[in-house]
Amino acid sequence: MTALDINLHPKQGSILRSLATEILFGGAAGGGKSFLLRALAIIWCAMIPGLQVYLFRRILEDLIKNHVEGPSGFRALLAPWVLTGRVQIIDTEIRFWNGSRIYLCHCQLEKHRFKYQGAEIHVLLIDELTTFTDVIYRFLRSRVRMTSIALPPELLGQFPRILAGSNPGNVGHGWVKTAWGLGRDGSHEAMEIWRTPDEEGGMLRQYVPALLEDNPTMAEEDPMYRARLRGLGSPAIVRAFEKGDWDAVAGAFLEGVFDPDRHIVTPFEIPASWKVWKAMDWGFAKPYSVGWWALDHDGVFYRWRELYGYGGKPNEGSREDATAVAKRILTIEEYDERLGYDYRQNIADSAIFSNAGTESIARAFKRSGVAWRESAKGRGSRINGAQRIVDLLMADRLKVFESCRHWIRTVPLLMPDPNRLEDVDTSMEDHAWDETMYATGPIRRAPDADQEKSDDAEDAAYADGHGNIRYKAMT
Repeated sequence: MTALDINLHPKQGSILRSLATEILFGGAAGGGKSFLLRALAIIWCAMIPGLQVYLFRRILEDLIKNHVEGPSGFRALLAPWVLTGRVQIIDTEIRFWNGSRIYLCHCQLEKHRFKYQGAEIHVLLIDELTTFTDVIYRFLRSRVRMTSIALPPELLGQFPRILAGSNPGNVGHGWVKTAWGLGRDGSHEAMEIWRTPDEEGGMLRQYVPALLEDNPTMAEEDPMYRARLRGLGSPAIVRAFEKGDWDAVAGAFLEGVFDPDRHIVTPFEIPASWKVWKAMDWGFAKPYSVGWWALDHDGVFYRWRELYGYGGKPNEGSREDATAVAKRILTIEEYDERLGYDYRQNIADSAIFSNAGTESIARAFKRSGVAWRESAKGRGSRINGAQRIVDLLMADRLKVFESCRHWIRTVPLLMPDPNRLEDVDTSMEDHAWDETMYATGPIRRAPDADQEKSDDAEDAAYADGHGNIRYKAMT
């Protein structure tokens, strides 16, 4: 059989020999990640008859341009076997003589994941993993299984498997960083192999760092590539793409604005003379975010406490009802009055005041002892709110206690909305961000005395079980 000219560099070869079954080959640009996905797909398909390999990229056009065409694409790599009839490349499917297949797939929208519901994926390859959401990845991982495939003795226990390549940044940066324990606060070392719990798939996970120097071919064929990386401009993007730094959020909405050294502070006791309040972005299936805020005498906002409805996975809510959350808030605030804190103007998303056919969420909170005021929304309020946060950060007038871990975990990672660059991408975990907009923004005017009396009467009627009351939103 005609041999193919596929050579792996030492770092790439370590992945071929790795006993891990869920590997992220990630970090710097130019480390040979995309080539390795193609090379291993071919090697494994040749070694294992009947193997089903699925190679994903978020956008189909990117997949074709990056993996099919070009001097090191599938057409070029497989040309000798195509000429001898041992391999056929038909549209988005590559067929081997031994029954193995490489399927070229995309998943541009989250709903597209259901196209693969019945798939049996023996090898899942994902290029640019951080462009995928956690929802898509978890679903595709659930399709990774293997039956009735005879493995060579040297490969026993290594399949089914997942291999992903990625640079830092983009919409999936946060969940990928957390899943593989990356960055300065990461929970795992590079090259370490560990078994994940069942709720994380139960596979043998490993992070293999990719650096430009791991790919001598790039240095030989394009010696000026590193200089072009350094010419990207933004320090965060340069650190991400040249060094593979997972603490540098390339392309984030707050890139160049948020600085943890300036904006994250050590907790201290809030003086009773400062104005204090809390703000909330509600969520049930998605997380809710409650933040306690203070304003000092110099006009600096401090987010000094948080309650976050975290369901254990990125952007998954704890599924608590309003009554349960209100009880948690009151428990947290049990001793605040003794410290002199007086929460008078607590502000929440206006959506909780809607009472279409049922009791509003705001009313349920009020019955449980937590009253909210309605945030002022209108045309352009999201863009104005985003600019307000940027302005406060740039003026060093917004500080966050280091104990607010979910704010720190989510807000700096938010990407711009690709269709509206002056706002964050709302498909990401933006709940602490929205809460920050409400906390620092305007509220609707307070209800007048007649409205307050009406509200009190309705509360009493509801508590006594007198009739069905249709509640009015606070205006």
